[in-house]
Amino acid sequence: MRARTHRPQAAGAASAVAAALLVAVGAAPAAAESVELPAVRTSLGSDEPCATASTQRVQTEPWALASLGASRALTLSAGAGTTVAVVDTGVSEKAPGLTGRVTALGDAGTDCVGHGTFAAGLIAAAPEAGGAAGPAGLAPRARILAVRGTDERGGVTAQRLADAIREAADEGAAVIYVGGALADGKAVLSAAVAYASEKDALVVAPLAPDALTKDRSGQPVTPEPWYWPAAAPGVLAVTDFGPDGKRPDNAPVVSGADLAAPGDGVVGIGPAGKGHYIGSGASLAAAHVAGAAAQVRARYPELSAAEVSRRLTEAAYPAAPPRLDPYAALSAVLPDSPGTPPRPAAAVVPAAAATGPRNRALVVAAGSAAVVALVAAAAVVIPRGRARGWRAAGS
Repeated sequence: MRARTHRPQAAGAASAVAAALLVAVGAAPAAAESVELPAVRTSLGSDEPCATASTQRVQTEPWALASLGASRALTLSAGAGTTVAVVDTGVSEKAPGLTGRVTALGDAGTDCVGHGTFAAGLIAAAPEAGGAAGPAGLAPRARILAVRGTDERGGVTAQRLADAIREAADEGAAVIYVGGALADGKAVLSAAVAYASEKDALVVAPLAPDALTKDRSGQPVTPEPWYWPAAAPGVLAVTDFGPDGKRPDNAPVVSGADLAAPGDGVVGIGPAGKGHYIGSGASLAAAHVAGAAAQVRARYPELSAAEVSRRLTEAAYPAAPPRLDPYAALSAVLPDSPGTPPRPAAAVVPAAAATGPRNRALVVAAGSAAVVALVAAAAVVIPRGRARGWRAAGS
């Protein structure tokens, strides 16, 4: 995490897809299974119906989980005992994989759009019973605090988002995931992030919107140099990449992210039913980082929010920007100070032994040897002297 006031950054995000062809990572090309999934949206028009249960499912491990080494990281931490606030369109309390672990503020326990539920699933959805393949969260034992940061259909303002961040901090969330990225609201959102930081909550947010708005001619508007709350000091700002390790060709160049994580062509859960959705964008990459943050906070409860952020960024895979590596964040030995190599422990040289006892032992040993020699000589000389009447030899 780096403090920043005005951080220049180009913005962009992959546009949401209505359907996508998903090929399982690691499967042989001839055996890879293709599934067409409905797309998760960030908002809905006033006349559009709410998201419903998907009828499609994947049958293999999603590429994002394989890329992150999720199964290996779970051997070290599953996020138990931590609470992650999801500031988004709401989180459905009926969502599979989250049952019994969602606490909602107000009406945030329903999700008409589906984006908040999808993100919560990437953070904390439990694997399906019986070991069935499919999407799951990085921290499946963490609790989710649903805080509505938008209106029912995904509309958002800076003030509403700021109020939601403050509410999440007041409820004691260890990690606060924010799904939105706004071109305005610097002052109010920076103040909200500072408030959360004072309460030792780590705020994770997308570097830019998932999709740019369009002008009257249908062309995407020019991206802003920064978006909020990601540009606020103390926020862990996240960008996305796809299965090929790159961002979509039509996405604007983005710079200034603290971390990158899987975000394009990501499979997740819907607000109801056992079917799956697919989505793309930096907001979904941020959800993966929030899940990893919950894992770290569970494994190292003594670390502050700033220290957790540092662990995530310094243990990340070296790239530009660094790429999230949950297992390394949970197991790496970091240097004492940021930007310095690990310092080996100082060698301990035993103190020199005192010479007094050794010298005394040598004197005693020498004396004992002399006494033995004298006794041996006496045993030979005295009998002979007596036999000769103590006369000199040869007399």
